[in-house]
Amino acid sequence: MSITDKALWVMERNSERSLTLNTIANACGVSRSHLALAFGTATGLPVMKYLRARRLSDAARALADGAPDILAIALDAGYGSHEAFTRAFREQFAVTPEAVRDRRSIDGLALVGALGLKAKAGNRLEPPRLVEQDVVRVVGLSEACSFDTTIRIPAQWQRFMTFYEAIADKLDRIPLGVTHNGDEEGQFRYICAVQVTRFGDNPKELLRLEIAPRTYAVFEHRGHASAIPETYFAIWNEALPALGHTVADAPILERHNPTFGPRTGEGGVTLWIPLAQ
Repeated sequence: MSITDKALWVMERNSERSLTLNTIANACGVSRSHLALAFGTATGLPVMKYLRARRLSDAARALADGAPDILAIALDAGYGSHEAFTRAFREQFAVTPEAVRDRRSIDGLALVGALGLKAKAGNRLEPPRLVEQDVVRVVGLSEACSFDTTIRIPAQWQRFMTFYEAIADKLDRIPLGVTHNGDEEGQFRYICAVQVTRFGDNPKELLRLEIAPRTYAVFEHRGHASAIPETYFAIWNEALPALGHTVADAPILERHNPTFGPRTGEGGVTLWIPLAQ
């Protein structure tokens, strides 16, 4: 069973209000970062956004059935007050809880049902190399991203390359991508970057990031760049759980191979997954 399927089972089986990203991850036997990446890669949704939508959908059904106490429904859905519940309900469905109860109908509401994921065939992966990496210093263009906006990353690379020649003290001339600062809402930062020997005088629009030494599991992605999400799916949901590795809450590196062609997307990338110490 994939990590995503385990998480779905935990969320559907457990209704307690205290269910969080941490408790779901613990039940699945992985770190919160691992769970967030596995779930988001497989579904395109943040874990907690999906959980909230499921609970609000159940609440909408209860209200349409005439539930008399909206506060009780709010508490069951994980909200501490009538006001917080109403805000979330209106954001999800563009209507108030009272309106749904009064009209006794869920018609027109975009309810979210339980995901029934079928086994997704991930890429066949070669066993990863375990690499001890010293400190990595990168300079790059950092932008906010989420699982449903990764299609914007190629355009981000184009913007970054307009700064590329102005970056001083490059370690080599091959760019790399960095994913970091993921949160439970499925938001993270993606950096189009290049590794440098030191932080020199660089364009003010670019971010400097120093990544501490650690061990990485290095996977080969040999297909087209557009298929990288399929390799990530296999890594998060299949390869790492099978190998018994725990993912660290640290930046993920995508190193372009020397043969990589930015115009074609061919040539291969190595995916460097940080492991817990």
